[in-house]
Amino acid sequence: QLQLVESGGGLVQPGGSLRLSCAASGFTLNYSVIGWFRQAPGKEREGVSYISSSGGTTNYADSVKGRFTISRDNAKNTVYLQMNSLKPEDTAVYYCAAGLQGPYGSAWYFQPQSYDHWGQGTQVTVSS
Repeated sequence: QLQLVESGGGLVQPGGSLRLSCAASGFTLNYSVIGWFRQAPGKEREGVSYISSSGGTTNYADSVKGRFTISRDNAKNTVYLQMNSLKPEDTAVYYCAAGLQGPYGSAWYFQPQSYDHWGQGTQVTVSS
């Protein structure tokens, strides 16, 4: 059984930081591209960041560049999203997803349709 579980969300003040974790069970992440997405109520699911299977390639949405950092520890079968300088606009449910590594560009891996396995999400709320 394949499973991804997000953790680390919570309530934080603007300018604060959170680190999200995405832990895999039932399969290894070694060959998977891992994407982070977020969805606010009434809005489309939005690609935030992704990381290649080796960790050698990372990409970010313009809205989070310079503030968020994605990383992975394949030995722990876990991917992280470090979120700094958080803004109220970052408030959303954050999801991680696993997809196949392939000869695709950022346009592919920022699309939810490109991922086969999803976690249940973790709530991030940025508010004073």
